[in-house]
Amino acid sequence: MDLLITAVEFLAFTVMVAVISWWKTRGDKLDTQDGYYLAGHSLIGIVIAGSLLMTNLSAEQLVGNNGQSARVGMSTMGWEVTSAIALTFLAFVLMPRYLKTGLTTVPEFFETRYDKFARRLVSLIVLFSYVVIMLPNILYAGAQVFVEIFNVEELTGLNKFWCLAILGAIIAIVGACYALFGGLHAVALSDSINGIGLIIGGLMVPVFGLIKLGNMYGGGFSEGLHQFLTLDPVRLNVWNPANLNEPYLPWPLLFTGMVINNLYYWSTNQSIIQRTFGAQNLKEAQKGAIFASFMKICTPLIIVVPGIIAYFLYGEQVWTNNGDVAYAMIVNDVMPTWLLGFFAAVMFGAILSSFNSVLNSASTIYALDIHRPIFNPTCSDAHCVKVGQRFGTVLTVFAIVLSPFMLYMGGITSFVNSAFAAFNTPIFVCLAVGFLSKKADALLPKVVIPIHVVLYCFLQFWARNHIAALANVHYLYFTAVLFVIDMIIVAIVIKVHPRKTDFVLEDHSAVDLTPWKYGKIIAAISLIVMAIVYIIFSPIGVAESGFVTYMVM
Repeated sequence: MDLLITAVEFLAFTVMVAVISWWKTRGDKLDTQDGYYLAGHSLIGIVIAGSLLMTNLSAEQLVGNNGQSARVGMSTMGWEVTSAIALTFLAFVLMPRYLKTGLTTVPEFFETRYDKFARRLVSLIVLFSYVVIMLPNILYAGAQVFVEIFNVEELTGLNKFWCLAILGAIIAIVGACYALFGGLHAVALSDSINGIGLIIGGLMVPVFGLIKLGNMYGGGFSEGLHQFLTLDPVRLNVWNPANLNEPYLPWPLLFTGMVINNLYYWSTNQSIIQRTFGAQNLKEAQKGAIFASFMKICTPLIIVVPGIIAYFLYGEQVWTNNGDVAYAMIVNDVMPTWLLGFFAAVMFGAILSSFNSVLNSASTIYALDIHRPIFNPTCSDAHCVKVGQRFGTVLTVFAIVLSPFMLYMGGITSFVNSAFAAFNTPIFVCLAVGFLSKKADALLPKVVIPIHVVLYCFLQFWARNHIAALANVHYLYFTAVLFVIDMIIVAIVIKVHPRKTDFVLEDHSAVDLTPWKYGKIIAAISLIVMAIVYIIFSPIGVAESGFVTYMVM
């Protein structure tokens, strides 16, 4: 009976999202570039914010970040809370420029600003990251949650690898249907609906978790909250010492490498900012970015706090598999059976949101930045859309094959973030300099990007193993140092080889560029709230100085 209720709840919510998305987008013109890839410039602020959040907040965050917090405590919230800085930068520095140029993809700007080679280089790097890093990890993390919550290994008799492979395939097929046949509008709309469900369902986990913790000490929710705040206050300290390595987040990185990492992710990553390109106007795009910044400040309640509660409930066993089992353990234990179906549907929607957003962006980049300019410059929009759909189908198959092998890659969050660090900084640097400098020449990305990638790989994969002093240096320190080196190279290249004529950013009049009247005030409030959160979870607030130590099980 319980299984039947779970199945009905799951199907009801999942089908509801699909039906609403189909109904609202049934009249969309999906045979045009703007209609399919930019939602016909129809997206409003709240939809953009929900889609930004859901594209970012999926199983790899729920599993990976909670896994890290179970191991090292509250400091992992830095990945979430400091995103407000990058989203503010996106809203007021880059967004007016993005919309002015009428872009569909980020690599498109690299051709406008630099040359065709730069566009193709960035396109290939981004596609590689989507295919090898993002898509397989989204499927793996999503499958991991369902395997643990529903004891799929025990039910099927299969080992974990094959359970992950089968569930990953199911997630990929459903997600591909949204991304390839519905276009950006369907993706963004389903994201928003699933976002509401994720907030409700996600907040249930810490609430029921605190009730469970309180029950262990003879009370309820309030006792659980008291125990959470007093059992081990060191775990609530977000200010980790400067000399720690991952998965810790040393405090200097909050102002250096973390900021740089987030600037790429939130203001340059195609899978994230494509929904802002589809905004009705600049005002709605800025609303979306700022609303999303507020939501990111709140997300530790969903993707950090449950991991700490899991440690208090189950002890060191949550460190198994680099902590990636912690979230599934607490959900399986504290979530009432009658709510499991709804929660599973919410989780499924979150996984789909990330998968279909990345897949849609990958298809966009291939169709518009590689296929059309290289293989068929005169192809129609309708043909280009079909090419993108076929490419997306191939990517889906490839991601299905790769996803179960992520089981052997260690902690999800560390793997994804450290892999992205190889190329995210130089792409962001070249893009920002391209917008803000009139003198940067086409030589710039050809020098900065390769040098950065080579230096990062040298530091991360060779120097760590051969230079004792670098063995335990956090990779975000490498990001911070290499950012400075990138900027020095930028200054040298511009000095030695400046552009012959000043670059002028043309206005393509794609949308109204009137800014949001209250945007800067609301953004300032968001940044103040971010600072207050860091004060609360510090020795000044509810935490104690020190850092959590753990063993790798």
